[in-house]
Amino acid sequence: MLALCGPVVADGPNGVDDLRGAPPAPAEHLLDERGVQFLPRPGVSAPPRVSALSWVVTDLGTHRILASKDAHRPLPPASTLKTLFALTLLPRFAQGTVRTVSSADLAGIEAGSSLAGVKEDMPYRVADLWRGVFLSSGSDAVHALAAMNGGWGKTVDDMQATADRLGARDTRVESADGFDTPGQVSSAYDLSLFGQAGLTNRDFAGFAATKTARFPEDGGPDAGGLQNTNRLLVGSHGVTPYNGLIGVKNGYTSHAGNTLVAAARRGHRTLLVTAMNPQSGAENAVYEEARALLDWGFAAAPRAAAVGALPAPAPDPKDPGAAQAAHRSPTTALHQAAAARTGGRTGDVVLWSFSAAGVIALAGLGTALWWRRRRPAGPADGGPAS
Repeated sequence: MLALCGPVVADGPNGVDDLRGAPPAPAEHLLDERGVQFLPRPGVSAPPRVSALSWVVTDLGTHRILASKDAHRPLPPASTLKTLFALTLLPRFAQGTVRTVSSADLAGIEAGSSLAGVKEDMPYRVADLWRGVFLSSGSDAVHALAAMNGGWGKTVDDMQATADRLGARDTRVESADGFDTPGQVSSAYDLSLFGQAGLTNRDFAGFAATKTARFPEDGGPDAGGLQNTNRLLVGSHGVTPYNGLIGVKNGYTSHAGNTLVAAARRGHRTLLVTAMNPQSGAENAVYEEARALLDWGFAAAPRAAAVGALPAPAPDPKDPGAAQAAHRSPTTALHQAAAARTGGRTGDVVLWSFSAAGVIALAGLGTALWWRRRRPAGPADGGPAS
């Protein structure tokens, strides 16, 4: 029974050192301060020095921000803004809905945009279009989904409303696909909000973790293959895949530089790192800096003091299932996403695991009661001392 309670103890406001009288997290909101924010504690090393202009490391199980740099600095987000696009539109269309894409749907795609290969006059299931968004960062897939939502301008307005509902005060949406547009900015804090909220959604979590897919999935003469452009997830272009990575979204434009929202799970702990625009000039800098921050976070999380927190996701009033999803942990959503891909077998394993744990706990309790009745009573029981 104590073993089952272990993760709760480890995820207290200040980690396991709470049990040793550690001071509470500071009342002041350090995330508004400039520079690196980190509270030194015994046994916790300082976060690595990285060149990203802004970054945040969050323990999603507790919403604690373990360290950050210029968390609220407004910067162009590039395609990481597609996390907000997905949060806004995913609940609105069933995955099996079919859309025959028209030339009007694809009008206005900026030159140089990433494309999934959506073709005019061809039917696509909504799930296919979302794979184009998450894996290929396809602006053509974004445009097709935005057309289903009533158009580009309405979708931009809806995304801004979603950002405001989540408390993303640094985000200004001007382009639904994240393409460089005057006035469009977000921040490492806001992108972390979007990543956290997305991972509570089974579909979001499933698409974000998908490495390869057929496009469209059911094949045909015009089908092609997609590979996720998140190099830390798939391992490509000289980047070794990160152990336990579960997504979320990468981006690049000439103005924004490289941006990345990356989540990884080890055991009962899930961490989220957002990194924006590394300045080192090194190839794959955003991936290797995110790797270093994730490694630090997993080592530091049990004892690190929080410098701030992400609020729990606010339910979307337009989504009937949002109230339950807002309280769903990223681990739960990922189990559900895996179960959906395996016909429910993952859920069965989880159910049997909890059942077995319950039987063991009851057996232990029964043994303790039997032993208590058999042993001689001592002072604590009101009996004679031995």
